Order: sequence, then structure tokens, then C-alpha cells
Amino acid sequence: MIEKTYFGEGKNIEFKREIPQKHEGFLKDIIAFSNCTGGKVILGVEDGTNTVYGIGEANPFKLSDDISNMISDACTPQILPDITVQTLNGKTVLVIDVAPGKFRPYYLKSAGKGASAYIRINGTSRAADGRMLQELELEGQRIYYDTLQEIGMEYDENMAEKLCSSMKKTVLSACKTEEEKAEVQDMTLAKLEDMGLLCKIGCDYAPTHAFNLMTVNKVRYAKIQCALFKGVNRDVFIDRREYKGPIYEQIEEAYQFVKRHINLGAEINGIVRRDYYELPVLAVREAIINAVTHRSYMDDSCIQVSIYDDRVEVYSPGMLYGGLDLEEALRGKSKCRNAAISEAFHYMKIIEGWGTGLGRIRNSCREYGLREPVIEESGNGFRVVFYRKVVDTDQNIINKDTMITSIDQKICNEDQNVSSESQKTGSEFTKYEGMLKASGITNIFIMNIKVVYHFNGQNVFKQSDVMKCLNCSKSKAGNVINAMKRAEIIRKVKGMGPGRYRFI
Repeated sequence: MIEKTYFGEGKNIEFKREIPQKHEGFLKDIIAFSNCTGGKVILGVEDGTNTVYGIGEANPFKLSDDISNMISDACTPQILPDITVQTLNGKTVLVIDVAPGKFRPYYLKSAGKGASAYIRINGTSRAADGRMLQELELEGQRIYYDTLQEIGMEYDENMAEKLCSSMKKTVLSACKTEEEKAEVQDMTLAKLEDMGLLCKIGCDYAPTHAFNLMTVNKVRYAKIQCALFKGVNRDVFIDRREYKGPIYEQIEEAYQFVKRHINLGAEINGIVRRDYYELPVLAVREAIINAVTHRSYMDDSCIQVSIYDDRVEVYSPGMLYGGLDLEEALRGKSKCRNAAISEAFHYMKIIEGWGTGLGRIRNSCREYGLREPVIEESGNGFRVVFYRKVVDTDQNIINKDTMITSIDQKICNEDQNVSSESQKTGSEFTKYEGMLKASGITNIFIMNIKVVYHFNGQNVFKQSDVMKCLNCSKSKAGNVINAMKRAEIIRKVKGMGPGRYRFI
């Protein structure tokens, strides 16, 4: 038996005992590797058991030529793999090494682009959807999506001048000395065009996708969703915010959300007191910046920042870009998905250097004495996980901004001040707890029902309202409603449509 990691990163390795009679199953992985970060197909090893069978009596060099011809004849644009012969456990195998392609998308000539442009997600090869196919096509043409014209948006010179002013104001606020400030150059309309925030249609300026994102931002999914959860999963949330508007403003808002909800401690050395957060907050900010800068703005998903008792997660839509693999990214190599946004952020000193963010994140956690952060492709996105310190209550750790002493006692209001509303909710909810316990409802369900009551009170609600306030699936919301029915703490409301309820 041989492990996939013997040949490199497991998700980019495929074992094949033999070439199947239907070649499409074999070619599917070749195409997926070409469209993504590359990979290897090992012929002569059985997938699942990892048993080495070898290629038998076949001539390895003739078989290599046959495979090369098969790939060349079936795939377009042309794919040229590097095929080598190796000996494993005394048996001959072929290693078919496929490099990331430069002329994407790659697909089967016979099936067409829409049906056979495969990509690699979580170690499996699957057909690219319409959005991913469009991104592959732009990538193959060396076109950046954020530099394309924003169709339907009129050019507004006042808005453009305001953006120039805001960008300069941001960079000046980031300067540490007067000498640095003196070196800052004005942002002009011509520079906006050079960066790709504006484009020329004939002799006239026109806004690009990047201009829209940096100004009015009418893209409904170009936002950051932030949530504080109780415990280590998403069953119960305590605070939730959505930050819209210009994407560079979203970064600071999400960063402040995290700072409000992680612990702040104090270290006293003689008469000097030094406050410090439990996490390297600048590294967290770096992760948020990376998410906004490098996410796919063609993906109709949002950036999510999630805070749990044991960790903080930053998730952004879109895998690594341009054939860049995770190992290269961690070494500091960078490939830019959003050229205009990156140029703008670099001018504004939001990003300090190309490809250095992930390294700084890992180094900061190491200096803090924290567990190594998880940095990974997750599904069709990218995720960074910071692990929080286990805090000793004798250290008098406090939360500087919200002063939350008990997550069941207080909930932040829209102005980020602690409200007494949840205390009121807690006392009113007490009358239902006995009924729920008497009906055999578990504590987890009672906690969820308490959240539902907090957000709905005596208002009429339906299943979708439960899904929204618990951030859960339809089936789980149905289970929560059934638990409330069983305890007879809600009743059906008639005359307002099906499935409407109110607390008794």
C-alpha cells in the first residue's frame, strides 16, 4: 500500500488501477488538474485500497505515448502532461504529472465546454458551473473581472472625485510620520483609469466593477456577514451584523466587530500595565483584508466572519486563483484575481506587500504562542481559522468595548452598547421553561427556543423567521417549531396564511 501524500498534496493526487474502457473517467481528472492547481494521476495503484498493482506486462514507454496521444486527441486546448515511470513495491507504475494550464478552460472536444470543463474541489473532479466557467474563460484571456465595465451604471464625475478624496484620506491616516504624508501623491481620474477603477468607452470614462464596489456597491452579495455564536457550532448566535457599502469600509467594520467580541487581558510589569487581546488582532485584520481583496466577486456568496468559544473563522468565496496552490501561497507567491482592487488597496496602504499576508498571519500566531492557524481551501472557498486561548477566569479578562459578563445576560444593540432587553426576555421566558422541561424538551432546544422568543416575542412568526434568527436549515427550524408545539407554548394563527404561529 502507498499513501497519496507520498506523491504530494493528497487532494491533487488520483490513483487509477488501470485506464477505464470509457476514457472520460480518466480524462476528467486530467482536465480538472489543468483547470486548477495541477496534479498527478498514478496509474497502477488502486484507489480506495491504495494497493500497488502496477501496469502488468504493458510496455511502459508505449503506454506513455498512447496516453499522451489520447489526452491530446480528446482535450482542448492541448494538454501536454509529463509522464514518468516509477517502481513501487517492485512493480512498475506511471506518474502522469499535469501542470496548471495557461489557456483555460480545458474541456473534452466531444462533449463541449459547458458539459466537460471540470474543476477540482475537495479532492474530487466535477463539472464547472456557469459562474466558474466564466471565471476560467476570463482567466484564460488574462482579463480581470473587476476591471470590466459595470454595465448599467452611469459615470458620475462627482462620485469619482469623491472616491479620489476618500482614497487619499485613507492613505494619509495610515501614514506614521509627516515625511510619509508628504510623499503621498494625489489620486486623480487618470490614476483611477490606470488602476482599472475606470475604463474608457470611446473618449468617455465609464465605471468598472471595481468602481462600483469601492463606491455605491450595489452588488447584494459583496458584503461581510459577522456573527458571534454561543459554543463551538452555529446552533445559537448572540450577535449578528451585515456590513455593506464600499468594500474598504467593510474591512474596518468587520475588524471592529471581532475586537468587540474577543477577550482583552492585562499584563502588569512593575508600574506599567499593557493591555493585549487574546488573538493577534492585526493578523485577524489581515485575514479579512485578504478575503475582501482576493475573493471571487463573480460568486454570489458573502464573506463570513464567525466567532466561536474556541476559534475565529474568516471564510471568503472562491478558491486560489490562476493555478496557485496552497503550498506556494504559504511561501509568499501571489496571483492577483482582482487587479484594480489590489492596486487601489496598495495605494491606500490597506495591503502592505504582495503575497506576504498568509505568512504574517502564521508568524503572528506563533509569536502569540497560539496553535497553528488553519489556512485551507474549503469547498469552493478559502478559510482561515484562528484558535483562541483558553482563558483562566482569575486573569480578569474583560471585553473592552461591550463589557459582556454573561452571554445569556446581555446582547449588543445596533449601536454596540449592551442592552437590558435580553434580561427582560429572560425573565419573561421563564414561564415557558417549566412547560418545555415538563414536555421532555432538551436544554439545547430550550436555548434555541429562547433565541426565537427574543427575536419574535409576541409577534407572529413562521418557519423562515426561525431559520433566520437561528441561522439554521429548514429541517432544524421545523424541529424547533415541533418542540414548541409539543410543549404547547405556541398556537397557530389563522387568517394570515399557513404556518403562522404566536407564543401563548
